[in-house]
Amino acid sequence: MRDLVIVGAGGFARETAAAVAAVNTIAPTWRLHGFLDDDPALHGVIRSGLPVLGGTALLAAAGPLAEAAVIVCVGNPGNFAARERIVGRLALPERRYATVLHPTVEVGAGSRVGPGSVLLAGTVLTADVTVGAHVAVMPQVVLTHDDVVGDFATLAAGVRAGGEVRVETGAYVGSGALLRERVRIGAGALVGIGATVLHDVPPGEVWAGNPARRLRAVTPVPVRHPPAGVPVGAAVKE
Repeated sequence: MRDLVIVGAGGFARETAAAVAAVNTIAPTWRLHGFLDDDPALHGVIRSGLPVLGGTALLAAAGPLAEAAVIVCVGNPGNFAARERIVGRLALPERRYATVLHPTVEVGAGSRVGPGSVLLAGTVLTADVTVGAHVAVMPQVVLTHDDVVGDFATLAAGVRAGGEVRVETGAYVGSGALLRERVRIGAGALVGIGATVLHDVPPGEVWAGNPARRLRAVTPVPVRHPPAGVPVGAAVKE
């Protein structure tokens, strides 16, 4: 079993911990120590039976987490770029990042999943699907032949994508969205809950509705700098 720690302590982090536990019931794989968060108020708190051990500085300190595998589980529709920023600030080598697939995930022939990505229960990759690094795939997502999901993207629960869809770097696709075959969701774009996307979504735009249409540009989230003495790894919170 390999040591593992989850950066973040919110909903996605706890869902990932549950997926890790499910993996271990099939084949003991991970020794999950708990969560890391740079909010001192959370240190020592128990979430889903696991402790918030401290801040991300523990990843660089001597001790049991110095070589532990890591998975960054932060981000929500209001701040879906947080995961990419935190991974950049941690600056860990690729070998440190775990990939977690719930045991009920189906990975079809020719499909692959990058480091740091999480695929939750009931996800299906039918054939020749590429999922990049640090991608969050929530339950019951279906990706069909030749779909490509870029690094740091998020697919919320129940997303369905036709063949040859491209979801570019850092995009967020809301729960229950339907993506027509061959559409492209641009980098940093946000697709709303239940949207039916029939046309390409340009980078950095918010689209919603049935059929989906442009609402506005994505509102930038200010970068919150940590106070002196706090590592930058989790300066942006979930």
